Amino acid sequence: MIEPEQVRERLALVEARIRAAGGTGVDVLAVTKGFGPDAIDAAVASGCGRIGENYAQELLDKLHARGESAVRPEIHFIGRLQSNKVRSLSGVVDVYESVDRSSLVAEIARRDSGARVLVQVDTTGEPGKGGCRPDDVESLIATALEAGLRVEGTMTVGPTVGGPEAARPGFRAVRALTTRLGLAVCSMGMTDDLEVAVEEGSTQVRVGTALFGWRGAR
Repeated sequence: MIEPEQVRERLALVEARIRAAGGTGVDVLAVTKGFGPDAIDAAVASGCGRIGENYAQELLDKLHARGESAVRPEIHFIGRLQSNKVRSLSGVVDVYESVDRSSLVAEIARRDSGARVLVQVDTTGEPGKGGCRPDDVESLIATALEAGLRVEGTMTVGPTVGGPEAARPGFRAVRALTTRLGLAVCSMGMTDDLEVAVEEGSTQVRVGTALFGWRGAR
């Protein structure tokens, strides 16, 4: 069982790391993927009102287990999203952070009209991570806006290898792109590289391990 008090203490440490990196007004998204419904309960109880999930069925199962009377956080979908999963997530997900292709834009617009979205930018070229090429971001945003979606910003994932500093060039490029396009949200940085992300202008970090511990331990 994940204890809210422990998550509250860990959240304070994450916020201290953000401040030490020069961040102000940076949101913390509690990534509850791989943990049980108790992680969502603990996040809410600790004052973290936003959670991130990667898999549609896992998210739906957790919400069912928590029951309709449970306090509902703001739910962000941060994993690679198959178009055929959008229907089941409509009315459940508050922000789709991993929008990376026009076919997904069309399906979200059809199933969840006016949804809030972030465009995921691929800065690593690693297979399996998703994201659209930086050169395609502006046209994809135009497609999303034309479809009636609310494009709030961008999202990116750092490289798997190379340590935190390896993420810096990509984070810097995405921050510059976000600024040029006049978008408010720049979601980048996770437990291991959040300092670099904050230094480069992230407005939201996505943190799981630092709040809930290692997933392999459960």
